[in-house]
Amino acid sequence: MIPSAASLLRALRGARPLALLSALALLGGCNAVVLDPAGDIAQQQAWLIVASTVLMLVIIVPVMALTVLFAWRYRQSNKEARYEPEWDHSTQLELLIWAAPLLIIICLGALTWVSTHLLDPYRPIARVAEGKPIAAEVEPLEVEVVALDWKWLFIYPQYGVATVNELAAPVDRPINFRITSSSVMNSFYVPALAGMIYAMPGMETKLHAVINKAGNYEGFSANYSGAGFSGMRFRFHGLNDAQFAEWVAKAKAGNGPLDRNVYLKLEQPSENVPVARFAGIEEGLYNAIVNMCVEPGKMCMSEMMAIDAKGGLGKEGIRNVRQLTYDKHARRGAVLASEPVVVGAICAPPAPVRQAAAARPAADQAPLTGAGLPRPGASATADAKPSRPTNS
Repeated sequence: MIPSAASLLRALRGARPLALLSALALLGGCNAVVLDPAGDIAQQQAWLIVASTVLMLVIIVPVMALTVLFAWRYRQSNKEARYEPEWDHSTQLELLIWAAPLLIIICLGALTWVSTHLLDPYRPIARVAEGKPIAAEVEPLEVEVVALDWKWLFIYPQYGVATVNELAAPVDRPINFRITSSSVMNSFYVPALAGMIYAMPGMETKLHAVINKAGNYEGFSANYSGAGFSGMRFRFHGLNDAQFAEWVAKAKAGNGPLDRNVYLKLEQPSENVPVARFAGIEEGLYNAIVNMCVEPGKMCMSEMMAIDAKGGLGKEGIRNVRQLTYDKHARRGAVLASEPVVVGAICAPPAPVRQAAAARPAADQAPLTGAGLPRPGASATADAKPSRPTNS
């Protein structure tokens, strides 16, 4: 039996209170962390959102109200409304229509200009909270962040520990983040702490922030990066000094050191990775990650740029490559990827090569000679006879 329109209308009217209560229940579960954060930088950003919204509503609300007023006042059934078919201009209305938005744009522009510089993520913070400047003896906490497939790696160079999918910091202590990625673009975001900052391979971005309230907060990637993107979440712990010391002690009691071999295994794609801790960090690991030269013998991007700044290697540089068994494209499942190669290090050889060169006897350090050229520092007559080149 098909219900009538009247019965459907009665059913809808009866469902209104239930729908309203359901909506209120859903809204009650919302966590407005963006507008009520626990970090000073995020609080300033929240104030900026509110101030910008209020300034825009100064125009939007009167326009919406006037729209309803005009529609009601000049409706067809209102015979008392003024009827002026020849009206076409009003200087007062023109001034009001153009002056008000112009003033709002000026205010928004000034607010944007000031906040863009004051809240620059690359700018070190000057306070831990409103009216509370940073004490001179306080040392900022250094954290090196690496976005992996699909987890987060946090390195604490001051304490010699590293963690996966877990971040901690003392309350009211400035935090200096250095952020990069291993393969594709991601974004580092802790809503309670500060705004979102991108993590990009071969580049380093920075973020300066502080947490003002102890607690357990959520962090995640806000930029889609592949199949395991939904699992790129971590917990950020705001701790007091004693609790942070205990957390560092637990990290030092975790797994073994994080060296290049361990990192290369950790760098491989994996999803929903549990928290892991490492005690000890290989020196220069983060810089090698940024310069994309963690693999032994691979030339770093900084070396490539230094060579390019001097004019490059020319055609011979094309042959300065080696085959890789594990490459960025191949490991992410690209079936049509080209044969993986890597530029071999020539500017700064690996540590074993440097150690061997330093231990070489002095007798083997003969200078290079060329055909028809004298040795450096020798007279032209002494070395007039061309000498055979030797390698050092």
